[in-house]
Amino acid sequence: MLLSHAFEDGVLHITLLSDLDVTSRAAAVLRTEALFFTHRPRLVRLQLPTSDPSPATLSALARARRLCEGQGIPLTVVGPATIARPAGSTAA
Repeated sequence: MLLSHAFEDGVLHITLLSDLDVTSRAAAVLRTEALFFTHRPRLVRLQLPTSDPSPATLSALARARRLCEGQGIPLTVVGPATIARPAGSTAA
């Protein structure tokens, strides 16, 4: 599985589960487009898997941006999720 998604309150949340390579980019783009046209969101939020995405991941992001721009839908891109450590804790 290349990505996961959720749709709530008109927002399509898409999470890339891993950095894409040349062979997985097309599949991720097709899945993103299918989700977009199925849900017709008012906002798209795309979460990248790493803070230093591969060229293929950036290409998929560019395709999502063009798709959203063409429909006049805002796109928000966020970096990877991190788990906050409690104050005063140290790395093991």
